Amino acid sequence: MEAERQYDLAVIGGGINGCGIARDAAGRGWSVLLCEQADLGGGTSSASTKLIHGGLRYLEHREFRLVREALLEREVIWRMAPHIVWPLRFVLPHNRGQRPAWLLRAGLFLYDHLGGRRLLPKTRTVQLRHDPAGVPLKPEFTLAFEYSDCWVEDSRMVVLNARDAADRGAAVLTRTRVASAVRDGDGWALTLTDEHGGRRTARARALVNAAGPWVGEVLSTVMRSNAPATVRLVQGSHVVVRRIYEHDRCYIFQNADGRIFFAIPYETDFTLIGTTDFDYKGDPADVHATAEEIGYICRAASEYFVKPVTPDEVVWSYSGVRPLYDDGASAAQEATRDYVLKLEAPGGGGAVLSVFGGKITTYRRLAEAALARLAPHLPAAQGLASGWTASAPLPGGDFPPDGFDAEVARLSARAPFLPPALARRLVRAYGTCAAALVGEAGSMEAMGRDFGAGLTQAEVDYLMREEWATRAADVVWRRSKLGLRLGAQQIEALDAAMAAARAPDRAAVA
Repeated sequence: MEAERQYDLAVIGGGINGCGIARDAAGRGWSVLLCEQADLGGGTSSASTKLIHGGLRYLEHREFRLVREALLEREVIWRMAPHIVWPLRFVLPHNRGQRPAWLLRAGLFLYDHLGGRRLLPKTRTVQLRHDPAGVPLKPEFTLAFEYSDCWVEDSRMVVLNARDAADRGAAVLTRTRVASAVRDGDGWALTLTDEHGGRRTARARALVNAAGPWVGEVLSTVMRSNAPATVRLVQGSHVVVRRIYEHDRCYIFQNADGRIFFAIPYETDFTLIGTTDFDYKGDPADVHATAEEIGYICRAASEYFVKPVTPDEVVWSYSGVRPLYDDGASAAQEATRDYVLKLEAPGGGGAVLSVFGGKITTYRRLAEAALARLAPHLPAAQGLASGWTASAPLPGGDFPPDGFDAEVARLSARAPFLPPALARRLVRAYGTCAAALVGEAGSMEAMGRDFGAGLTQAEVDYLMREEWATRAADVVWRRSKLGLRLGAQQIEALDAAMAAARAPDRAAVA
């Protein structure tokens, strides 16, 4: 067993909230331990609709604080990570059987003016009969409104927060479960177990339960807390089909049941459609898009597109479980998406903060709010001041929001042997860190083994060394979406190569 270490803060859960809190805390000078039972972003955080957005529909539920905070964060996060975040235009067709046009206009007026928009273009009216956005839609849709939000590579956002936390001194342990957390003196005694059966202990002054869908399980089984786990698990699923239309805008559609859903250009050759909202029972690790959900999404999309979308056209689907705060809402889609922080701080010490709800757009503000609650129970911060994350780029994001093409040109000049599409993908994933990935290679051959779809040994080595990737799925479904382009045998070969690369580490531990 390794020697016991003392930390100021231990974070359970390597999703966007846990990694965001760990990054912020490490930057303020606190010693931080982050434990994730599987891969970073392996649960809800990699199963989002991948949008940095205010949440237009939340205005209907009068969640003005949440919408305003999210709208303000759009451009903050874009500036932090312009390699993995970029603006998109959304087309909202007016459906005569749904919300009236005046209500849509009013909502979008609020959307434009509630959140300090500076870089993103404002809303405009679109006559669909005279605009390319109308071409793939049924002819009865003649009027639409177009507004701005942003795209995010969600699982990469998680990993880059973890990377920055580690660069600032945090200990990040993946595939490591907190088996027990017991109050002991003025803090917590933790028992950690890894996937190989290894066991170690650690101590922390305070604890964050950011386990996402497992937040209730951590409270009851890891911490043996009697506090009620007021969490509502809601399943959201998405499908990916071959590209439906040629332009680069997104659609936001109103469904007959009052829900909204999106159709978004995805990975150049595909369209992403979703999401659903159904209450979920069972182990969150077992969640998958059901045939019922896939049919629901396809039927909803077919109400708008000229060419029907059918389940047999789905090339990939994914599903996640949102750990929403249970506010007693009658329908899953009406449950609040706002985050709720519950602090237990007994007089004897050992504070714990549990995180319920939240969305990827507001993760940074959630982290600030969490640390504001915990600060009185931690030593005086010796690092950066509160709010530092708003102006500090994530790894690879140290270039202007409009500087992406210049970064691609810079990488291509440094490594002219890279095919243009590969250079662009590398900058999209790694930003200015792409140069470190390429290293001193002077040819594609020098980048090592080609696993297919432009994935080289140099990139796999980088992901294993710098981004905690240990399995093929970590690489092809979370660090990238190359699983859409690789065959089963290619993915199996990658998995075998990564297992062989891990073998010396396992031998050293043994």
